[in-house]
This record gives sequence, structure tokens and C-alpha cells, in this order.
Amino acid sequence: MAQPKDMYQCQVHNCGYVYDPDKGEPKTNTPPGTAFEDLPDDWACPFCQASKKSFRPLAGPGSVLADGV
Repeated sequence: MAQPKDMYQCQVHNCGYVYDPDKGEPKTNTPPGTAFEDLPDDWACPFCQASKKSFRPLAGPGSVLADGV
């Protein structure tokens, strides 16, 4: 199971999609085992189409938890 530091959450209002590298993302043809950092720069949230820059890790520096969001 992926650790929270390896999972990223979309920060767009009313989205909150969490990318889990253990699951990948079928909607974007991303295979399981693909780290968030390894996603292409033009990868977008499969639900709201936000860019990769709209995601933050769930734990660790710069994370949702670290900032209390």
C-alpha cells in the first residue's frame, strides 16, 4: 500500500481526487506502480482536468497535512 507521502491530492475546489501510485489511473492510461513524479508534465486530473501543479502530497514537506489544509 502506498504511503501518504507518495499519494497526491488535487487542490482544486470541489475536487479532492487523490492519485495513488499503487492503483495508477485507468482514465489517463497510467499503469499501477507509476510514481506521481514520473507522470508526464501534461498529465491532468481525470476528474477536473487540473494540471499536475494543482496537486500536493498527502504527507511530508509541502503537504496537505503539514499546512493543516
